[in-house]
Amino acid sequence: MKKKKILLLGATFNTDNMGVGALADGALTILTKKYADADISFLDYGKESIATQVNVAGKNLSVPLVNLRFSWKIFLPNNVAYLFVMAILTKFVGQNLGKTLIEKNRWLKVINEADIAVAVSGGDSFSDIYGLSRFFYVAFPPLLLTVMGKKLIFLPQTIGPLKGRLSSAIAKFLMHRADIIYSRDIEGVRETRLQLNLKDNDAKVRFCYDMGFVIEPRRPNHIDLIGIQESDLALTTRPLIGLNVSGLLLLGGYNKKNMFNLKVDYQELIDCIIKTLIEVNQANILLVPHVFGDQEESDSFAVFAVYERLKDQYPDRLFCVRGLYDQNEIKYIIGRCDFFIGSRMHACIGALSQSIPAIGISYSQKFLGVFESIGVGDLIADPRQLTIEETLSIIGKALTEREEIQKHLLGAIPEAKEKILNLFNEIE
Repeated sequence: MKKKKILLLGATFNTDNMGVGALADGALTILTKKYADADISFLDYGKESIATQVNVAGKNLSVPLVNLRFSWKIFLPNNVAYLFVMAILTKFVGQNLGKTLIEKNRWLKVINEADIAVAVSGGDSFSDIYGLSRFFYVAFPPLLLTVMGKKLIFLPQTIGPLKGRLSSAIAKFLMHRADIIYSRDIEGVRETRLQLNLKDNDAKVRFCYDMGFVIEPRRPNHIDLIGIQESDLALTTRPLIGLNVSGLLLLGGYNKKNMFNLKVDYQELIDCIIKTLIEVNQANILLVPHVFGDQEESDSFAVFAVYERLKDQYPDRLFCVRGLYDQNEIKYIIGRCDFFIGSRMHACIGALSQSIPAIGISYSQKFLGVFESIGVGDLIADPRQLTIEETLSIIGKALTEREEIQKHLLGAIPEAKEKILNLFNEIE
């Protein structure tokens, strides 16, 4: 039997964002479970066509990158806009010449040979919430595949919001031509069907849990902590609460002008959470990044800044994760916590999927839908709507009820994982 050739769009391991890494890992996990011998390639942006060596669900994989370019150098042979124009051109020059054009361009050739394409869209970037440029960055590859007549499946993700006319029109064009669209929240299924004028029971749009739930934690060779030794984590009698601080929110968004319209000052919110957890709830806090790197919007930058500012105020009570970790390793570190609070959704999923109660400090609609999907929608604290005092109240209530929450998660998470792992059994 011929091996399937599969292209994976919108998630790679060449990223500082471990949420995207978690989605890439989750997508490869479910693909290899269904198609054990498939040839899988990333179709994404990059200057070099390199292969990533990765262990997924116990299997060692080599996943090459079909490297597109998103550049003003329009005549680069792998510029995504150039390829898009060439793909359209092949439809009008006759079958033989069209085939020749495809064969002469190795990127078009690889795409043309693919049996199926699956799009992840970074989890939440099939949207104009991050601006039109980001939307086109994400939308161009599936547009290219659609023009070339490839079978396209949107893997579980957040669809929208799409407020602009152009982004909305392009998104609808792609969704109409997709074979199946998976939303990772129930409300997203309803809204997408409504946008596409589909019936309430139309199977083209379906629900499935976020793929981050199925990635396995893996112990790092070394865990670099500031303020405590790893061996001492288990010796503390106080509850250990993981706190993920978003560098993007601390910065004010990409425009540095409160891009996500928070009602409160994010730094003040974080400071108040730390103060309350340590002084009132008698907990220790481990600051955990989920987006690495030395850029301003990275969590590494943010957690270190918070630690440096407050370490003298809370000696032996406030700790910080330092260093670089992949999505499986940071999930292991999150798993050392008794309770978790995160501003990055996949940091929260890293906790919830290990049945650790977690509060999501939400800045977009994606949080609520994913939390509701496993029955913990009340663990969302949305700083776009809530005061600091209201957020602290939600955290306090969840801390009081954490045993009941954990019991619920122990029942809900296995069901979620089972559905994700068998996603492709629904398709073929």
